[in-house]
Amino acid sequence: MPETAAKTPKRATASPKAVSKGKVAKQPVKGSQAQNKTGKYTPELAQEIFRRISMGEPLLKICRDETMPTRQAVYNWVGGDESLALQFARAREEGCDAMAEESLAIMDDEPLAVFDEAGNKRYDPGSISWNKGRAEHRLKLMACWNPKKYGTKVALGGDPANPLKMEVQVESDTYLAAVMKNAELKRQVAANE
Repeated sequence: MPETAAKTPKRATASPKAVSKGKVAKQPVKGSQAQNKTGKYTPELAQEIFRRISMGEPLLKICRDETMPTRQAVYNWVGGDESLALQFARAREEGCDAMAEESLAIMDDEPLAVFDEAGNKRYDPGSISWNKGRAEHRLKLMACWNPKKYGTKVALGGDPANPLKMEVQVESDTYLAAVMKNAELKRQVAANE
């Protein structure tokens, strides 16, 4: 078999990146705003984060703001301080309630209406499907974040707060009387035969 010469690798050439129309390049962060991305704790910053969470805004979205710390920094704060953990849990619970109200508002809003040539009003099925997906996604998130309140799991046993209780009523006197009556009737039938 003839040997083939090894090909020289091609150099990747960097092509100029296309700039999207209508988008503005991010400006560098200045001063105190840059310090917040380091995760430095301040009570005011924590309260702002908890306020936004209680309004139903996800932590990931909050932490994308340039003035906010990273998600990991927030979880480090919460993990290191029990009072912050309680505030975070309460904010998350209030946020779930806000998301429940938002889901209800999404489903209560009238879908996009279109009119045909005759002037008949019809609803856009895509709009209906889109709103249904939005509401269902919020409900699924709420079930993950607060399963006791919004989850669908039904516990039959093993739950320390609601242990399974079984009550058995045995009416032995009634049962014994029925057995005795049945035996007496059998004896009378046997005597008459």
